[in-house]
Amino acid sequence: MSGTSEGPATTATAATRAAQPTGAPPQTVTAPQSVTERNSPTASGHPAPQKQPQPPPPPPPPPPPPPSEGHRTDAELRDYRAAFNAAHLALAVVDREGLVSRANDALGALVGTPAHELTGQVAADLVDLASDARTWHTYREVLRGRQARLRCTRRLKHPEGHSLWAQVTVSPMPDSGGVLLAVADVSARRELQARLRHVTMHDPVTRLPNRTLFFERLAAALEAAAYEESGTGRIGLCYLDLDGFKAVNDTLGHRTGDRLLAAVAERLTRCADRVAYGRSGAPLVARLGGDEFALLVEDSTGTDQVADLAEQVLHALQRPFDLSGQRLSLSASIGVVERRAAGTGATALMQAADTTLYWAKEDGKARWTLFDPERNAHRMTRQALSSTLRPAVDRDEFALEYQPLVGLADGALRGVEALVRWHHPQFGTLPPNRFIALAEEDGSIVQLGRWVLRTACRQARRWQLERPDLPPVFVSVNVAVRQVWDSDLVADVAQILDETGLAPGLLQLELTESAVMGSAGRPLQALQELSDMGVHIAIDDFGTGYSNLAYLSRLPVSVLKLDGSFVRGFQYETGDGRGHANPADETIVEALVQLAHKLGLTVTAECVETAEQAARLRRIGCDTGQGWLYSRAVAPDRIAALRAGA
Repeated sequence: MSGTSEGPATTATAATRAAQPTGAPPQTVTAPQSVTERNSPTASGHPAPQKQPQPPPPPPPPPPPPPSEGHRTDAELRDYRAAFNAAHLALAVVDREGLVSRANDALGALVGTPAHELTGQVAADLVDLASDARTWHTYREVLRGRQARLRCTRRLKHPEGHSLWAQVTVSPMPDSGGVLLAVADVSARRELQARLRHVTMHDPVTRLPNRTLFFERLAAALEAAAYEESGTGRIGLCYLDLDGFKAVNDTLGHRTGDRLLAAVAERLTRCADRVAYGRSGAPLVARLGGDEFALLVEDSTGTDQVADLAEQVLHALQRPFDLSGQRLSLSASIGVVERRAAGTGATALMQAADTTLYWAKEDGKARWTLFDPERNAHRMTRQALSSTLRPAVDRDEFALEYQPLVGLADGALRGVEALVRWHHPQFGTLPPNRFIALAEEDGSIVQLGRWVLRTACRQARRWQLERPDLPPVFVSVNVAVRQVWDSDLVADVAQILDETGLAPGLLQLELTESAVMGSAGRPLQALQELSDMGVHIAIDDFGTGYSNLAYLSRLPVSVLKLDGSFVRGFQYETGDGRGHANPADETIVEALVQLAHKLGLTVTAECVETAEQAARLRRIGCDTGQGWLYSRAVAPDRIAALRAGA
């Protein structure tokens, strides 16, 4: 016997021999050829016959499904029940009727009842699933097999008296017809979340609610007040800022500043506790940031209630603070807003409070100010004007009117004052006192002033060219002190005079008394250069500012324009209804006129409204007059008619 195993050819030969009868001639059995042999010619030279390929074997059958509970072995069932009972997670099997079939010891410990006594009890009652309609409906749908799972959080009362937070999960159990109830005690997690929320929602320095919590409470209060009928439907807010707190931080350090903020918070809290209002309790005291605090009054009964709280806060903060031997005095400015909650948003309420706080500081600090809709409308209008002021010049929304300056001696037209008007697309035609101050604040006065100067000079030159046979009239243009500081006024004037062809002697620039009297350095140099150029410099509203007569002699001024209050004082009403001259005002004006003449200056009286005033000014030697007696500010074509004597 060979040591090699018998191959397929040997086995087939042996089987054939065994099948032959005795004495029969031996048959030759050819073994299957290899692939090489089949593809090679035989010894006789003929190719071997090709064999048909065999089909692939069929795939193995899928494994049988896991046996159902009825087909599980007793050992498996014992293991499952042991795991169910030993699980640390509270579990219960609930049938389709909502009754407990089995419960483990963990659930019994959680609800304070032995596990075997839970069998047959209503599962929903154990974990309070019927307390709200939405959860109850979802639970019933899970029992009926119409919903995959229910998960909710419930606060449960233990028979021993303490409460716990539980996360309840109800999910179907395949092949059993019931559902599995799982209850996890999440009290520790909820407590940690509450601590983290408290840290997130409170200021670490003062322990007060911070800005985030304040706005959360404000939004909730506005919603509740708007939709609940049990309260007043109103809300109040005191928004306060500590006056001069920055100086405390800068001089005594931030540690002292933080201690002061904590002491302020304590006093504010005491004030709120003393004035607890109605069902909402004490007002919410919050630190919004820096030295800003807010007191939110829910269900306020009116403005007086919130104003009284603001008054108490002011008095509480005015008492000195004793910080480890350091006595610090402090005051606060408070903006007070009280209104109906319906239709009020948190943003609008805070904007109103912030605006009112700004008014309190603007009015002198250490006070509370009540929100005034009319004052706020004026502020909004002012803001709207300020935002559209610069583009208005490019849109040609401005126009000039001219008021005559008349010689008092002969009544002849000597010159005109250019007065700018703003034809606003929303607010109509606005006089200069509505927007000049705004232009000075934001710097647009430079652009506007340059336009006024160029337009007035061009118009004065046009009048001159239209009637060269008449004496030319000069044009007087108001100049703000910021124009002197922020632009090269001398270069602007020289360029405009060159462009228009107007003689320098026919241009007069008016500056207020306070601006001229306080001039030094660059402004004074500019005025001197303009005067040397031949331009006249006039002091407007003289007598209402510094009135530094000694300084006046050193200024390059050629004209004084007396303030209208002096001229109006020439006449006052008595009991008989007639007007009489005020000798004091007349004496002052006469002295000013004589002084100006001795200094080589001419004098113009403003606000001349009656012939009697003009006559008295003429007698004391005043040079020119300006006022409604002669004309209001009019369009350029009317000035042309006045020049022609029409």
